[in-house]
Formats: sequence, structure tokens, C-alpha cells
Amino acid sequence: MLESMTGYASHKGDALGHSWTWDLRSVNAKGLDLRLRVPDWIEGLEPAVRGALSKALSRGSVNLSLRVQKEEEQGALSVNAGQLAAVLSAIKTAEAQAAEAGVTLAPSKASDVLGIRGVLETTSEETDTKALLQALMAEVPALLESFKAMRQQEGQALHTVLMDQLSQIETLTAQAAEAAEARRAESADTLRSNLARVLENSDGADEARVAQELAMLAVKSDVMEELDRLRAHVEAARGLIETGSPIGRKLDFLMQEFNREANTLCSKAQSVDLTRIGLDLKAVIDQMREQVQNVE
Repeated sequence: MLESMTGYASHKGDALGHSWTWDLRSVNAKGLDLRLRVPDWIEGLEPAVRGALSKALSRGSVNLSLRVQKEEEQGALSVNAGQLAAVLSAIKTAEAQAAEAGVTLAPSKASDVLGIRGVLETTSEETDTKALLQALMAEVPALLESFKAMRQQEGQALHTVLMDQLSQIETLTAQAAEAAEARRAESADTLRSNLARVLENSDGADEARVAQELAMLAVKSDVMEELDRLRAHVEAARGLIETGSPIGRKLDFLMQEFNREANTLCSKAQSVDLTRIGLDLKAVIDQMREQVQNVE
């Protein structure tokens, strides 16, 4: 199946006290360009994801981002013994100095002491990154499946467009063959007329030599080889498209060959009709080449 290099997929999940969001998208590129933004505190995540993408994709500028958030949790409370001792010592000192000064202080409550910064601490369990890594990587196949499904959907649209453009090239090639055949008789009459005119106005001209030169000009203006190659390129392109991706590089090379034949056809045209057909061919080939840039 033909695949486009344009695609998008996202996925959300949660496990082990974390929630996350995957975002995967791509556009066309000459090769495979992977750009990842994933949490660096999850050991082994980036190389594992990069390996999975490299195995599943062959071309495209691919951007993947992963946002992982830790869910709110009630941590265990604990008393910082050192900080508590320091606070109690300070309270004792303050009460003693107040008594010497004849000042009466209100009794301290436990809640007051525990409310002092650093006395009561919240502890949380450390994240098991190995288990989290496994949970995240377990979702990568589904993410890639969704991503490739969209690229295949885009590829189906490309398939229709490319096949239609190949049909246009085939039709124009047939029209060019008809125009070249009609030009053949006209060219023969023109060559005979030119030969007679040259011989009439040249003393001692070698008639055989002049005829040979005119024949060589006729051969140089023949476009049948270009038309035969255009037909062969059409069949080759159809075969590639039916084969399915990855064929983007081969199709891109074939488009260069299409363009080369169309250019040669225009340069040899020597006919208004054939020139017009050659320009139409170049226009369709250029449109097709733009579409081919999106094929994986």
C-alpha cells in the first residue's frame, strides 16, 4: 500500500501514579529525520523510542513529543527530629528569658510546634522508572499503528492523484505521436523543397552530400525514441505505485527521467502542435513530481 510521509497521531495513558500524552507527526523529507522530546529522567526511554520509530518508518521528518506528569498523591508524614529538638530548645530559651523579664507567655501547643517550617515533613515514594518505561513502551505499537493508518489514508489519496496524472501523460504522449506522424510528411516535403532550392542556387554542389546533411537533420528532429521512453516510464511508474511504499526515492528518480524526455521533445518539436503538447507534458510532470515528494 502506498504511504504518504504526512501523518499525525496522539495518545493518552496513565499508570503507576503518572499520566502522559504522546504526540507524533511527520512531513516529507529526503531521508528519515527523527526529532524526539521525551523526559530525560526516564532512563533508556529515548533510545527505545528512537529504535521503534526507525524500524517502523523509512522516510519523513518525524517529530515525537511525550509529556509525563506525576499525579497528586498523599505522602507519608514524618517528624524531623533534629528540627524539632532545635525548635523546642528555642522555645525553652524564650520562656526562661520571658520569666526573668516578668513576662508571661501563653503555653505552646503541639500544633503550633508542628506548624513550624521543617518540623513536619512529607515523604513520597521514588518513581520506579523501569516499570514506567515498560508501561510507556507498551503503548508505542498502538501509537505507530494509528500513525501509519493516517499515512496510508493519505497514501490512498496520493495513489488516485498519481494514477490520474500518469493517464494524462499517456494521453499526451499518444497525441504527441500523432502530431509527430503528421509532421513527418510535412517535414519530408520541406526537405525536398529545400534540397531543390539549394541545388538550383549552388554551382558544383554535391547533391549526395547535401541530401545526406538534410537526412541527418531529419534524424535529429525525430522524437519517436523520446515517446517510446515516455511510454516505458509510464508503465514503470504504475508498477512502482502498485508495489507500494517505500518507493518514494525510485519515483523521484523516475520523475527526473520523465522531465528529461519532455524537455528533449520540446527542443525537437519544430511544430506548433508538438510544442504545445510538450509544454502540457512538462506541466503535468511537474505537478506529479510535487506529489511524489510526499510518497514514503
